[in-house]
Amino acid sequence: MTVHFNDTASSQTPSATGGKASSESASIDQAERVVTINMKHRHESEILSQLLAVAKAVPINPTPEELEQLRELEEQQTLSEKDSTRHQAYNETKKRKEAILAQARAAST
Repeated sequence: MTVHFNDTASSQTPSATGGKASSESASIDQAERVVTINMKHRHESEILSQLLAVAKAVPINPTPEELEQLRELEEQQTLSEKDSTRHQAYNETKKRKEAILAQARAAST
């Protein structure tokens, strides 16, 4: 994984003059820092810890509203799984009935 960092705030504002743009783009290239993290045969927690260290990031805890949203999503997921199982059983029953009817029609002709 390659992570690109832009270390200067001045490179984020575009230049108004055309002559200055080429020198500014050269300074943008110099101000950009590129870090590569080897992800091959590594666990996701190890990759995350390396990314946090390289980016000097700090993990934040979810807010109570976010925790509530996560709980609601889990409830919806369980309901979805139940509905999926119920619908699958319904489809199997329907296919079985259709197969029996098709067999009966074939036998009557």
